[in-house]
Amino acid sequence: MRKILCLSTSNYYPFPTRKQNVMNRMTDCRVLYVDPPVTMIAPLKDPKAKERLTAYKDGPKQAQPNVKVYAQPPVLPFFNKKRAVNEANQKKLAKYLAKILRENEFGTDFWVWCYSPTSCDVIAPLAKEMGIDSSVLWKRTVYDCVDRHSAYPGHIDPKVVDEMEEDLARSCGCVFATAQGLYDRLKECNGNTHLIPNGCAFELFHTAASMEKEGVSPHFGFVGMLQECLDYDCIKAVAKDFPDGKVTLIGRTLPGVDMSWTQEYPNIEMAGLVPQPQLPERIKDFDLCLNVFADNELSRDVSPLKFYEYLATGKPVVSTLVPLQVLDYADCIYLAETPAEFVTRCREALAETPDSPKREARIEAARRNSWDEKVGEMKEILGW
Repeated sequence: MRKILCLSTSNYYPFPTRKQNVMNRMTDCRVLYVDPPVTMIAPLKDPKAKERLTAYKDGPKQAQPNVKVYAQPPVLPFFNKKRAVNEANQKKLAKYLAKILRENEFGTDFWVWCYSPTSCDVIAPLAKEMGIDSSVLWKRTVYDCVDRHSAYPGHIDPKVVDEMEEDLARSCGCVFATAQGLYDRLKECNGNTHLIPNGCAFELFHTAASMEKEGVSPHFGFVGMLQECLDYDCIKAVAKDFPDGKVTLIGRTLPGVDMSWTQEYPNIEMAGLVPQPQLPERIKDFDLCLNVFADNELSRDVSPLKFYEYLATGKPVVSTLVPLQVLDYADCIYLAETPAEFVTRCREALAETPDSPKREARIEAARRNSWDEKVGEMKEILGW
């Protein structure tokens, strides 16, 4: 049985992203899933982060029969601004990783599956800790790139982040990228780079296609993290132009994002975080699904998970022109460039009939993009 050390950029709990969906489907592998680090000063921005400072002391959690989840010790801040700080953090992490690898009897033939450019500085010290030739461990390292990391706001130096990512991509055995822009950039660093966009839990979300709708009409819905890269002007325009309708926003508000403006619109419901198994029951009441991203460097190269989940429900989808990946589905969704046009497309989508060929096209597009298909493609590329 293969063994994978997954260095994630998303906590395993409470909601699944690409990382969890991929690792959960590696059912013929043993997986040690390591949550991302929390910095020692993180609680200053997000009080909830205080609990994560000591989470690593609680030991692992068996999340799936094949997946064991670990937190990692807190790290020094500003590691995305100063390479030396990252090197210090990763050297410390290597000792911790070596400890849990030995505890789980992973031996020396494990794979490293990473999601952050910072991992460029952990492979060599980890190889040393485990008594492995670093060139061998690099060949068994996979970089799964899901974002343009240097475009994130916060305490980062884009040049430093890009340099770390290039070092990681050049040295590892295989690179996956979720969007065309990411692929084009990383392909220059590593010839063994492959475009694998995000997918969806098709069987789960397709159940919403046969559920009977209840409640207010028109009902507009958004599912996803409420973050800075969203185009909130589109949501405001919908709430304003459909005062008798309802706009439901499902998802966690990220630290630093001000959503107080929603109080000006009585027809906006802030539903908060909903566990994935319960999402189809909520989405069934939507008349259409909203995919709203602002046009910036970060969002252009996003591969939105919820977009594919929307498609699986068969419901009409109204989207901004970004992420660029949505343009591949222009024949079965409704695209808008401005908030005013977004409202117009919503009206067109509401007029779509249940027997529209667009509905079946959306469902088939989602079926082709199931997580089972994506993971199967990854395994084939890796020769597994």
